[in-house]
Amino acid sequence: MVLVTSADDLRSVRTVAVDESSRTSAALVRIIFREFLGFEPQWRCYAPNLKQMLSENDAALIIGDPAMTFTREGGLCVFDMATLWREYTGLGFVFALWMIRDDASTADREIDFRAACDEGLTRAEEIIDFYQPLLGLPRPELQTYLHENISFCMNAEMQAGLDLYYKLAHKHGLIPGVKPLKSIDA
Repeated sequence: MVLVTSADDLRSVRTVAVDESSRTSAALVRIIFREFLGFEPQWRCYAPNLKQMLSENDAALIIGDPAMTFTREGGLCVFDMATLWREYTGLGFVFALWMIRDDASTADREIDFRAACDEGLTRAEEIIDFYQPLLGLPRPELQTYLHENISFCMNAEMQAGLDLYYKLAHKHGLIPGVKPLKSIDA
């Protein structure tokens, strides 16, 4: 989960605390502001401590477990970054994917990523059993997150979203160039 929280609408934000534990998400929030909201706030790097982030900034980018578990009270506005991306582009967003370099070793090339994904999906209830007490979230919320919020395949719409993300990241100077990705899925 990748969220931006603020006390008000994003158009009133002037400073954003950025948890940079995900370079993809840090670039995405910059793209959202620059490309779609039409302005750029001041960016400040922080450890993922929402209370501290918001005590010193108008908004905060939080990622992963901290985004799933913070207390949603006190009148905070919460913006899901994947939802914002879809609203502005009509496309899905790819936060993570398995990749392998062209010059990877034979052993690396023999990894069956599809089988690993399938195994994880068949063990989803075990994964939920493990993480539920650690995160303190209700089981149905974790089930929805794993089964409805995450896509485990790259379709044409997700590929188009990924291509647009790279194009915009390059346009805004967040990456040096765009390299084509080759899929090994048949």
